[in-house]
Amino acid sequence: MSQNPANRLINHNTIEKGFTSRYHPWEIVYTTEYEIKEQAHLAELKVKNWKSKKMILKLIKGEITL
Repeated sequence: MSQNPANRLINHNTIEKGFTSRYHPWEIVYTTEYEIKEQAHLAELKVKNWKSKKMILKLIKGEITL
């Protein structure tokens, strides 16, 4: 969840410590906008709780929506 996904991506790919540094380079494959911050947070939690690569790929391909 970010107001500036491009800037967040730069941070994930350049920071030397933490979880994201072990798996870079990262790329943005899916974004969507929400008017209310709480809606964005709930959508992010939903995707993270799926723990299913199959579901995430369907979301990226546009086969399902949040």
